Amino acid sequence: MANKPLYITDTILRDAHQSQAATRMRVEDMLPACEMLDNVGFWSLECWGGATFDSCMRFLGEDPWERLRKLRKAMPKTRLQMLLRGQNLLGYKHYADDVVEKFCAKSIENGIDVVRIFDALNDPRNVEMAVKSVKKHGGIVEAAISYTVSPVHNEEYFINLAKTLESMGADVICIKDMANLLLPIDAYNLVKKLKENVKAPIHLHTHNTSGTGDMTNLMAVWAGVDIVDCALSPLANGTSQPATESLVATLKGSERDTGLDLSKLSEAASYFRGIANKLKADGTLDPKVLNVDTNTLLYQVPGGMLSNLISQLKQANAEDKYYQVLEEVPRVRADFGYPPLVTPTSQIVGTQAVLNVLSGERYKMVTKESKGLLKGEYGKVPGKVNEEVRKKAIGDAEIITCRPADLLEPEMEKYTKEAGDLAKCEEDVLSLALFPQVAPKFLEARNNPKKPADENAVRELIVEDLGN
Repeated sequence: MANKPLYITDTILRDAHQSQAATRMRVEDMLPACEMLDNVGFWSLECWGGATFDSCMRFLGEDPWERLRKLRKAMPKTRLQMLLRGQNLLGYKHYADDVVEKFCAKSIENGIDVVRIFDALNDPRNVEMAVKSVKKHGGIVEAAISYTVSPVHNEEYFINLAKTLESMGADVICIKDMANLLLPIDAYNLVKKLKENVKAPIHLHTHNTSGTGDMTNLMAVWAGVDIVDCALSPLANGTSQPATESLVATLKGSERDTGLDLSKLSEAASYFRGIANKLKADGTLDPKVLNVDTNTLLYQVPGGMLSNLISQLKQANAEDKYYQVLEEVPRVRADFGYPPLVTPTSQIVGTQAVLNVLSGERYKMVTKESKGLLKGEYGKVPGKVNEEVRKKAIGDAEIITCRPADLLEPEMEKYTKEAGDLAKCEEDVLSLALFPQVAPKFLEARNNPKKPADENAVRELIVEDLGN
């Protein structure tokens, strides 16, 4: 490991503002900083995917594809990175293989270099097509392990998963610790074992929700991790990533010195401090997201899921049931076979826990999504499902054991026909396929800029978002 620099991916243009400010940073707020960011020397800049696609169209009146093209033009020297939910792409259901391939091809064509691909259940079959497609079209495949803690998730499980992902063609392996459950000593041991068992570089992604993120990153650095996700300080920490400048300063002069210039980082941070203040002023960035919340470690509930549970309980006038729901979450998770809690499984498990508590009887009401998870529609869960719960939820319905996408016929032609004149290019067809409620209203407004906005339509979208 002697004199091996640590590489940094900065998330200021995607996960930092997704985690702290509901993905509301506009491209016009990004572009003035692009030249500064491009000159820092990051391994990559995460700027697309995740919730950006939906948020662009739903709330900001922006074309996500156009955002990507603008960022690509403004940052010619730095790898641009995105987050992709495997066979779900950026939507909430599985898409047919031809749609997955077309989306990966268009993402790369419009400017993406690195695609981080994960599956909420860690079912390799659900990332297979995206991995093949990104490789075929010349992108860098960063296949991710969704990190979680449970009786079935141990070092051996994660090592075997990493080996499988590498054998499928992953160029980089990412440890995706979305809920900041990976504690520092465990990070050291897991990274060390991964470095002994796979050849691909190891990239660590964590948050600072429970206040351990900086220590986790540092222990991973000494274990030999190759790349670490950080966020520039104005939108760092709390539910976001640990701060870039702090880690760069910590490693300065050591054998893992990042080689990044703190004065350049300070200049970029100074710009984004103004943007963060603007987001605070309009109420988009709630200072609560900066608090350390160790409930994450007790209940394995990611920060975003906690706020969603509170919102659901408020709507039901049942905020006093908060701790009952938190205690019910791990029980539901165990019944469902210990899925990692990340989109969409965090929403599925969380909503079911709320229903179990509010109805006074466990599984008296079962959501469509819970039934889908128990039926195998989302893929193979890591552990054993509670068969009594499954029977109560889905009766004698047949369990899906194949790769769920194998049951889907090609869809691209159908989506193209349905899009009609609304779509001006293949990118528009993909937007409509992924977000059939949101994209038509956005494209209608984009294609007819002089037409006044339909206030009722906008209100419907906001209400619909609150329900997600």
